[in-house]
Amino acid sequence: MSKMTSKGNNNSIIHFSILCAAILGFGIFMSCDRQITAHKNTETLPPQTNYKDPLLYIDGQLCQHLRKIFQDNKGDLWFGTNVYGLMHYNGKTLEYFNRKNGHNYSRITGFVQDKEGNLWFSSYQGLTKYDGLSFTDFTKNEGLPNDELWSLTIAKDGTFLLGTSSGACRFDGQNFSPFPLPRAVVKDPNTILDENRIVSIVEDKSGNLWFGTDGFGICKYDGVHFTNYTTEDGLCDNVIHELMVDSKGRIWIGTFFGGVSMYDGDTFTNFTQSGLVQGEEVSGFYEDRNGRIWFAVENNGVYCYDGTSFTNYNEKDGLNTNGILSIFEDREHRFWFGGWGGLFRFDGTAFTPVTKDGPWAK
Repeated sequence: MSKMTSKGNNNSIIHFSILCAAILGFGIFMSCDRQITAHKNTETLPPQTNYKDPLLYIDGQLCQHLRKIFQDNKGDLWFGTNVYGLMHYNGKTLEYFNRKNGHNYSRITGFVQDKEGNLWFSSYQGLTKYDGLSFTDFTKNEGLPNDELWSLTIAKDGTFLLGTSSGACRFDGQNFSPFPLPRAVVKDPNTILDENRIVSIVEDKSGNLWFGTDGFGICKYDGVHFTNYTTEDGLCDNVIHELMVDSKGRIWIGTFFGGVSMYDGDTFTNFTQSGLVQGEEVSGFYEDRNGRIWFAVENNGVYCYDGTSFTNYNEKDGLNTNGILSIFEDREHRFWFGGWGGLFRFDGTAFTPVTKDGPWAK
């Protein structure tokens, strides 16, 4: 169990993504009307807005910041954005759920689908359920400890686990309950937003829960005991950005200041510190159908790990953005990349920006 870390104080470092969060998450769209239900939108064109992101904007794109990509059990694609709300592509039509039609969702941070087929997504406005006809919002009024949600997962027992700016909590479909975690002892933590913030939650094959924190490393819960992992234990950085469990049971760890690590249950392998990966801020983990691990590094494109070596894709391959946030391969074998600048398709060789006219088909 980790007790201390000797990492220096980097609070003076202002990362691109932190500035973006400050502009979009805290200054522009904090006001919202949290209606319990709303009708389905049939709008087929991108919504109009007078705001253009001063950090990056590509005319003709579907949105300015695309954070999450998800495919439901019907094969429909869902895209979560910072500015343009929720986008839905059903194979024929692209539609938007946004402020223009009463949906004030900003900074969508996660998607899951339950066994009944309901789509759930997390955002800065709490937790939302979509049953195919209407939306139901769960906020502090319904017992959520904090409306700013950073992570969302469904455990094997069907329980929802949420990471908020005020810590972790459970949701059984009706009621929220706190999930308190012990905090590791860290000297001079480089907390970005809140010491209580839980940025990522995953469950491994053994049923262990792993929680990524804002400055205090990773906390593991095996159902009985908690174990903290920090830089004292070999973690490359204590400010976690994203976690993923791969098909081999390994934990992939993206951080804000230390790059990417992989934990095999015994030791941490720090690919950035060993020079195999360039850049510090890592997210967007995805394992494709061939078992390759993909992830994005701000200002350094995306990487693909085939189990032996890393391949880096960037501007020379048509990826004209330095901030990919999400990577996804759908059931039609199409690769999608979302981030600052919108949505991109990847054909195995080059990247193509996606506009309202596509490319959508294979």
